[in-house]
Amino acid sequence: MNVSTALGRLRLVGFLEGMSFLVLLGVATPLKYLAGLPEAVRVVGMAHGGLFIAYIAAIIQAQLEYKDWPLRRSGLVLLASFLPFGPFFVDRKVLQGLPE
Repeated sequence: MNVSTALGRLRLVGFLEGMSFLVLLGVATPLKYLAGLPEAVRVVGMAHGGLFIAYIAAIIQAQLEYKDWPLRRSGLVLLASFLPFGPFFVDRKVLQGLPE
């Protein structure tokens, strides 16, 4: 992953955003409801929110940098961020193999 390109940064931020979503759903939320620790959701939720914003910014940057990047691809990449494992699927099926 070459983070000096818009595509590389998008892939990196997508990985981090996807991981934070899984930690939020799989660790922090059960800690909140089963162990009575709402702080877990607060901390992980804030990190996930920041990474989500960074992911959107990386999508926009890729859209602007790659002139032949279809708007539909950007929409698919954004939509995937709302699904658990979505960013990983998009990275594997849509982004991997694109010329940087």
